[in-house]
Amino acid sequence: MKHLVCLMVLYLISEVGSFDLVIDEIPDEVENLIDVEIEGFPPVSKTRNGRYQRSTSDWGYVEDLVEDDDKIGLYSYKVQSTITSRLANTMIQAKMVNNAKRSQHIVFDVQVPKGAFIDNFTMDVNGITFTSSIREKSEARRMYSQAKAKGKAAGIVRSNALDMENFKTEVNVPPGTRIQFELHYQEMIRRKLSSYEHVISMKPGRLAKHMEVDVRIIEPQGLRYVHVPNSLGDHFNGITTISKGEKKAHVSFKPTMAQQRKCPTCSSTAVDGNFVVQYDVNRENTGGELEIFNGYFIHFFAPENLDPLPKNILFVIDVSGSMWGLKMKQTIEAMKAILSELRAADQFSLIDFNHNVRCWRDNLVSATPAQVEDAKKYIQTIHPNGGTNINEALLRATFILNEAQNLGMLDPNSVSMIVLVSDGDPTVGELKLTTIQKNVKQSIKDEFSLFCLGIGFDVDYDFLQRIATDNRGMAQRIFGNQETSAQMKKFYNQVSTPLLKKIQFNYPQESVSDVTQSSFHNYFGGSEIVVAGKVDTENLQHLESIVTATAANAELVMETLRDVEELDGFMKKDKYADPEFTKKLWAYLTVNQMLAERNTAPTAALKRNITKSILQMSLDHHIVTPFTAMLIENSEKDEIMLADQPKDPRRGCCSVDNDPHFIIYLPKSQRNICFNINSEPGDILNLVSDRGTGVVVNGQLIGAKKAENKKLDTYFGKIGFYFKNKGLKVEINTEKITLKDGSYSIALTWSDTGHIIRKQLLISVKKESNVTITVGEEMSFMVLLHRVWKNHPVNVDFLGIYIPPENQLSPEAHGLIGQFASEPEVYIHHQRPGQIPEKPQATMEVKGNKLTVTRGLQKDYRTDRVYGTNVQCWFVHNSGKGFIDGHYKDYLVPHLYSFLKKP
Repeated sequence: MKHLVCLMVLYLISEVGSFDLVIDEIPDEVENLIDVEIEGFPPVSKTRNGRYQRSTSDWGYVEDLVEDDDKIGLYSYKVQSTITSRLANTMIQAKMVNNAKRSQHIVFDVQVPKGAFIDNFTMDVNGITFTSSIREKSEARRMYSQAKAKGKAAGIVRSNALDMENFKTEVNVPPGTRIQFELHYQEMIRRKLSSYEHVISMKPGRLAKHMEVDVRIIEPQGLRYVHVPNSLGDHFNGITTISKGEKKAHVSFKPTMAQQRKCPTCSSTAVDGNFVVQYDVNRENTGGELEIFNGYFIHFFAPENLDPLPKNILFVIDVSGSMWGLKMKQTIEAMKAILSELRAADQFSLIDFNHNVRCWRDNLVSATPAQVEDAKKYIQTIHPNGGTNINEALLRATFILNEAQNLGMLDPNSVSMIVLVSDGDPTVGELKLTTIQKNVKQSIKDEFSLFCLGIGFDVDYDFLQRIATDNRGMAQRIFGNQETSAQMKKFYNQVSTPLLKKIQFNYPQESVSDVTQSSFHNYFGGSEIVVAGKVDTENLQHLESIVTATAANAELVMETLRDVEELDGFMKKDKYADPEFTKKLWAYLTVNQMLAERNTAPTAALKRNITKSILQMSLDHHIVTPFTAMLIENSEKDEIMLADQPKDPRRGCCSVDNDPHFIIYLPKSQRNICFNINSEPGDILNLVSDRGTGVVVNGQLIGAKKAENKKLDTYFGKIGFYFKNKGLKVEINTEKITLKDGSYSIALTWSDTGHIIRKQLLISVKKESNVTITVGEEMSFMVLLHRVWKNHPVNVDFLGIYIPPENQLSPEAHGLIGQFASEPEVYIHHQRPGQIPEKPQATMEVKGNKLTVTRGLQKDYRTDRVYGTNVQCWFVHNSGKGFIDGHYKDYLVPHLYSFLKKP
């Protein structure tokens, strides 16, 4: 059994928005057995007796599983979710088997709702179980480093949050291996548009012999209805069953393997989407519902049948050049639909902006049919172009609202808001994000709310979250695809249905402590407020007047208090109910509130205190937050993996791509600086030369087939890596990937998908796509392949290289990229219009030089090798002169594995 575990190889898959398991130390016995593994060919290694053995288990027969060409079978895929008073505890379990006669990768890839807290993960490989524990981040990393130093198998899990977070593990296992993954997470179910919605991602990727979704709902307040929309498609009509009682419900979805098939003869699964459960609870008390259990209370406040309050709303729409195409088309369609939903009592206006700011009307107008129709016509005429002046656009919007307020034009019972729709960073006007945040905060003065819609993958979503939270609003990322219009309308419906303009809860201090409240407590866009806290059960008599809520036109006072003994008895009778639901809900709300407060903390001391509180809450309640990590260990604790929260998701990487364009990311100043190198075909440029770690990275240029506009473009046709301390050389060209160890040599072509392992160095090749070189936790490099049409009259195949800034280079590191391992001080000021509106100029001071730089876009091709993803950067002219040390010709080296000469 031990040998099977030793054969586990977990490696980095560099995907944004995923948890990835990485083994950074390959056990020596694996290295001795396997030098190369190519998909489609049997591995070099076999078991001791030379056979491919299958272990026994209690799974029953697995040979009858439906398999893809990879011979991986999904024995079962199970989701169990229990909702107790809006707290959902969800478990996703997958049992898989490698029925191939070779080692290969088994993937567990699930989506977790944004905002959920992962609290447990286990993995069982042929009876050897890995379990998890939550530790303070530095302690977890220390234990991980110790395991790595002792040659133990160790790994790391990282995530980057999007609207849904991917938890992804990829494990290389021998033939016959059976593996079980199990992930647990918890979340508070939010009320949206008069119902609670529980969303479970169902993307098993293949047919499962046994599939089951089991959702149990326990609501002491009583269930009004339970509904399961047909979100997975008509293919599954009639399969879901719902059993509903007065306070409990059971939802079951168990498609057979035949029902899962896309068609009767298909081997692919039709299960690919979200399984959604919607429900609502009974509401007898206008003052809300109070539940007290095990020393904690939860107060749900969602009054019904209130007249909607009038709205004063300004839509601020980014119409810069990057919004061109599908983004703008769908934004226009969504805005036309949103305008149609305005009520006669509402007032509104439109602001669109690029490098300039324009107002459809200079003041708010009533949402009459004529005005709404005119606004739609105005939206239809928008043509995206130019830069992005977010600061001026938001200040213009706040000026209009403030002026209307000062002139007495706003109904005292109305609510005011700004909705910003943008897809990018500021490129014109004020560029410093903290200054924009401060300007907007000072202008709004807590008088109204700001909501932000971030369009696309490259938007600075962290900034939008900060500026929205700072101004009593919320942000949401909207992905630029066919769902953009629907996503925007759904977001607007959430933020534009305020129940109350002002609400205040007064709890008796003698019996209630540590009170925390959900977001949008002064002005909220959801349809429910949730308050939680600790309660002294010996002073319950004081709770008879626990809440006073002041609405726009009525005082709502809770008249009755739920019988605590009745709730206690009800909860203890139900075996599915979570006995700690009040405690977990309080912790969930408290941690989220503290994370929001930390983002807007005015002083470093306050931020440190909040951080300490979040850390302690994370440890006390066993949840992964930005300040904790999850250790995953086997029972003997001799194999350790580390599940870590994401580093800054905006951290890009230093890269060289295209002809060749350099993008240097500076983490401290959070800026991208770009430059091009105009050299000659055949020249070898040094990218990294680090004598401290013994690492060299060089790139050799090739030319296009002919010059265009009297200029011959050059690209990297060959990239060399030299790991001196290991005696290993890696050469990557557009035909193959070769590893050399003295006289020993081994190669893969770009038509292969496979892995080369040598002296704890891992080379992972993805067919016709990319190569990843991983050296422990210290370093990783990615090389992309760009293919062109074989008979193209000008262009040629070429390579791009991406180097994460986390790579642990020594202080001796130099080279065109390596020199920036020690980040220089960069000061950019005196921004001014350039010759092209969307490309402003500025003065950059760096290394004692003053340079004129231009704001523009470069391409990152990691996620889209054809069109690339736009990266905002300041461009340094003349081959980086003044930004790089010396002249670019100083970085020419004679051989592909040469170190840069010392100055």
